[in-house]
Amino acid sequence: MSMTSSLLYLDGVSVSFDGFQALNNLSLVLQEGEMRAIIGPNGAGKTTMMDCITGKTRPDEGTILFDGSVDLTELDEAAIANRGIGRKFQKPTVFENHSVRTNIALALKESRSPFHLLLARLDAGQNRRIDEVLDTIRLGHLQQETAANLSHGQKQWLEIGMLLAQDPRLLLVDEPVAGMTDSETAETAKLLVDIARNHTVIVVEHDMAFVRDLDVKVTVLHEGSVLAEGALDHVSADPRVIDVYLGR
Repeated sequence: MSMTSSLLYLDGVSVSFDGFQALNNLSLVLQEGEMRAIIGPNGAGKTTMMDCITGKTRPDEGTILFDGSVDLTELDEAAIANRGIGRKFQKPTVFENHSVRTNIALALKESRSPFHLLLARLDAGQNRRIDEVLDTIRLGHLQQETAANLSHGQKQWLEIGMLLAQDPRLLLVDEPVAGMTDSETAETAKLLVDIARNHTVIVVEHDMAFVRDLDVKVTVLHEGSVLAEGALDHVSADPRVIDVYLGR
């Protein structure tokens, strides 16, 4: 039985660490197929929110439901990942000594065997899936390149591709354009917009020009709860947001 029609539903989520209130009665609703940008000052609770969604941190109180009725607070990280929630951390972690294509192959949802066995047994469908992912992440022309030789931005794209290969329903992407060139930043916005056509995406980011390029609903966190929500122009004009975040 579905308890909510949204894909992700957080209600009254609170977390404290040694007396510090990281999340304070946080509520957030994300619809299937939506991309949402999360912004806010350091210490606002953005990372802790993602930790709670992915099972790394268990909230002290509150509800976190996925796909209507799956209680994420009762599952561990592996079980949550298997349910279709993928997370990309700020620092890219790829298999540096392997090719771009091999990285994607190793990440395929079905791949759990040693990679020399896996690569010998890729079927037409899996190879087609790898080609689709490479196309999405703009790395088809570099598929035989060793991952170590990629630029920082390209490594970020490759890691996003490795998440896509697992076919998650929800992607959590943490500061994807940190350290990127301007052209890579602009291309990453287009890449995420492409991905959001078939996936639900949460993007945590500080780069306001990048958030504007995404052209999605924005949630502003402050002191562990939602301060403002809406279009970027709407939240940017909010005096409270200017005071705690944009004005600094």
